[in-house]
Amino acid sequence: MISENPLHPYYPTDASINGYAPNESSLLKLLSTASIGTTTLLGAVFVLISTLRPKLSKADRVAILWFFLSGTMHCMFEGYFMLNHNRMASAQDFFGQLWKEYALSDSRYMTADTMVLCMETITVLAWGPLCLLVAYSIFTRSSLRHPLQLTVCLSHLYGDSLYYATSLYDHYVHERPYCRPEPFYFWVYYFFMNFIWIVVPLYYFVQSVKAIQNAFDRLAATSTGRKTQ
Repeated sequence: MISENPLHPYYPTDASINGYAPNESSLLKLLSTASIGTTTLLGAVFVLISTLRPKLSKADRVAILWFFLSGTMHCMFEGYFMLNHNRMASAQDFFGQLWKEYALSDSRYMTADTMVLCMETITVLAWGPLCLLVAYSIFTRSSLRHPLQLTVCLSHLYGDSLYYATSLYDHYVHERPYCRPEPFYFWVYYFFMNFIWIVVPLYYFVQSVKAIQNAFDRLAATSTGRKTQ
């Protein structure tokens, strides 16, 4: 039975979220701080790679920024959730308040949901470091770039698909929504912010598939040329 006076703003309203405390910072302050911090960090990385690798193509510089951003977010922001999942509802530090805001679109982050916690733990321990390794392999022009890039992009595509599928299944089959009814939370927080990690990884996944295919085609052509000599 749904409580008429929930002690928290999350859905479903009968979700067990103990110790909830409203955010002390405004949404504008949280988003401004996050935007300024992210822009400053990526700007510094861009200047660094442009200085150390001036001949690196613009496309590769953008790729480095993407994988560096993904790796940093996985290890730090999602790492925060992995370490603090049991006290998220009362957290008042910066990352904690950001998570409480995002959780308005998915309350599983407030209840330490098993699927979400396991998914995020794997992301933090495996895919975050691998994203950073991909960024480094692009920077150093390593031959491992595309095998690693292919792997991490596939992990993002699978993880995001699983994330969408489990919550939407509970919503429409079990009639248990985790997102507040306002369209903003569904379309901006839940859909758009996660869909980015489908569109961009899909682009780099296709890029790696083509690069590996071309490498094998050239190898096959070279071997055939040698046999005909």
